[in-house]
Amino acid sequence: MPAMTHVLLQVSGSSHSTLSPKSHEDSDGETCISNISPRERRKRLFGGILQFAITLIILAALMATGVDRLWRLPLLLLFWGAASGFFQWRDKT
Repeated sequence: MPAMTHVLLQVSGSSHSTLSPKSHEDSDGETCISNISPRERRKRLFGGILQFAITLIILAALMATGVDRLWRLPLLLLFWGAASGFFQWRDKT
């Protein structure tokens, strides 16, 4: 349990600038270098946006037809995949 407290103190005690998404330096001063080309980054962004749009359409159709609410639960996986594409694009990985 003390290790968890130590981790929480490190996260809460860190400055906001090191946690910002625009920062490209690690806490020890290393620079982040992208490991994919800009073309592949665009593909990941497009895939994430497309999957998000398709998932929203499916969600709207499920809500409009009055299907049981539990049928919306698998959409979490689709939203998760869309978010993954977006975050990979943003982090250049």
